[in-house]
Amino acid sequence: MTLGDDFRATAEDGAESGQMQPLILERVEKDTDKTCKSKVSRRLKKCCSCTPKKAKSKLLGFVPILKWLPHYQLREWILGDIMSGLIVGILLVPQSIAYSLLASQDPVYGLYTSFFASIIYTLLGTSKHISVGIFGVLCLLVGQVVDRELALAGYLTEKTGMMVTSAGSCWSCYAITVGATVTFTAGVYQVVMGIFQVGFVSVYLSDSLLSGFATGASLTILTSQFKYLLGLKIPRPQGWFTLFKTWYNIIINLGNTNICDLVTSLVCLLMLIPTKELNDRFKSKLKAPIPFELFVVIIATLASHFGHFNADYGSGVAGEIPTGFLPPKMPMWSLIPSVAVDAFSIAIVGFAITVSLSEMFAKKHGYTVDANQEMYAIGFCNILPSFFRCFTTSAALTKTLVKESTGCQTQVSGLVTSLVLLLVLLVIAPLFYSLQKCVLAVIIVVNLRGALRKFTDVPRMWRINRVDTAIWLTTMATSALVNTELGLLVGVLVSAFCVLGRTQQAQVLELGCASTREHYEDLSSYHGLRTHPGVAVFRYDAPIYYANQTLFKKSLYRCVGLDPVKEKSRRIKFNKKNKQLEEGKGVPKSHSLRSLVIDCSSVLFLDTAGVNALKEVRKDYGELGIKVVLAQCNAAVLDDLERGGYYDDKGPDGGENKIIFFTITDAVHHV
Repeated sequence: MTLGDDFRATAEDGAESGQMQPLILERVEKDTDKTCKSKVSRRLKKCCSCTPKKAKSKLLGFVPILKWLPHYQLREWILGDIMSGLIVGILLVPQSIAYSLLASQDPVYGLYTSFFASIIYTLLGTSKHISVGIFGVLCLLVGQVVDRELALAGYLTEKTGMMVTSAGSCWSCYAITVGATVTFTAGVYQVVMGIFQVGFVSVYLSDSLLSGFATGASLTILTSQFKYLLGLKIPRPQGWFTLFKTWYNIIINLGNTNICDLVTSLVCLLMLIPTKELNDRFKSKLKAPIPFELFVVIIATLASHFGHFNADYGSGVAGEIPTGFLPPKMPMWSLIPSVAVDAFSIAIVGFAITVSLSEMFAKKHGYTVDANQEMYAIGFCNILPSFFRCFTTSAALTKTLVKESTGCQTQVSGLVTSLVLLLVLLVIAPLFYSLQKCVLAVIIVVNLRGALRKFTDVPRMWRINRVDTAIWLTTMATSALVNTELGLLVGVLVSAFCVLGRTQQAQVLELGCASTREHYEDLSSYHGLRTHPGVAVFRYDAPIYYANQTLFKKSLYRCVGLDPVKEKSRRIKFNKKNKQLEEGKGVPKSHSLRSLVIDCSSVLFLDTAGVNALKEVRKDYGELGIKVVLAQCNAAVLDDLERGGYYDDKGPDGGENKIIFFTITDAVHHV
């Protein structure tokens, strides 16, 4: 299509009539086939070529510690890294043991998980501040899979949730085998996504979605810990509506409450909640948070040991925690098909949480992180430890905040954290034998305070953005009341439908011109705008495609105040009833509109249905003697119009539709 002659003709006509000369631009002709071939060729050459410089760059990019460690400023950074690493390591000890319960594992495996994750992320991660280790939501997801597979394998009775085998180590070995297999599969998903550079998927998980999912999962976690707080031995329900099933089991078993566990739980709650609140209130004044959790664990362990709570009162305890490390063990390959779907949701949640936190703290401290490298890092934090009987990890907000507030400068603090955990694994771990499970449950419950406080923010969220609040509420309710994994899927779908709904709710707006300059804005939003007699200008603030093209036409007809289809039908009926009218004379026009300008500046793209909708609008109004022209189309929309045949169709205006108007003013002056 040649536009230059049309522009020149328009310019000459405008000059003769004394009107403003329209803007004349000539499009650059693009060879689409050649462009695609050149892009593919460049991409293949870039991927397949190998030079020493490129190999070095790839190696440094894959193992970031090789890049930043040689530039480590020892005197300025080492003290902050050591302090933050020590504090996080001390906090991780009781939390790692506690969250093992949530993942249905023995306590030692939680220590293994935090130890290996800290080392691997130090080597491969790009964030200087996040703490990678055990995260409550992922532990819950892993625990649900583990309990399901234990039940299927016959290790759990349906009524009591107790082991049917006398050899307690059998169920424990199978539980960690399931957990490690899920972790390995999730890590493979994450690494594969990193290879294919799909780190961008994190943008589809909005803050409101992730927050709602975490809050809903926190309610499920809270519910799951009540059986430990009361000392009840009930199974973890499977399938949907686990929250209701768990509360039902708790209520009908209240008569079996262990008084020793109940009293211990209440005492620990009364100790931890106020002290944690003091930590939060004075965190700006404290150089490091006081490890009250560790103090409670030590006191509770001593009380349980010397009070013989397990032997005399039947209180559940952590049991034997072996020292050292077990030899590597392969995942159970036959189990992968059974856990593949669960592992995918775990992989997405773990990656999304890690990238969100790393980008947040990187922006705060003025450096950048690589989302795809973070995918690699968290993937290998799952793959490699899975051979050493570990379960899924990701970044954790609470420990990351502690790490940042205690002076962390680089990933070296992760190595210090791993040294603290190594000391516990080699020497101190057996001392926690008498630690009651209800104390571990209290630690988990107290750490849920931040997520549960989100409920108090709902009114404020509603005032700020009702769509985001609806996404939060839907995701939270589905995750808590129906199913945790389903909550994530529902959140993604609701977010997508909200975006789709916004494009379908867009309305055509009539524009008016400012009195002082040639600038057009919405008539209903500003005072003092003027219109042109016989000419109406409209704008549509959304792309026009198959899902909203009918809504676009209805909105346009309603805003214009003239539906051309109904008007043609009315005229046909009028002519039939008034045959005495002279042939060709038709019906006198009942409207003063002569021309219609559609501002396409907000139309990002068109599909075939969108182009056809514009054709129909032009044709239907043209049959009524109303000229329709488009203005301010971007280059992509012009290409869509050309490919859709909009310019090939002469239409009722005899080919004038080939004229392109780059401003509304040019279009108005032309018509």
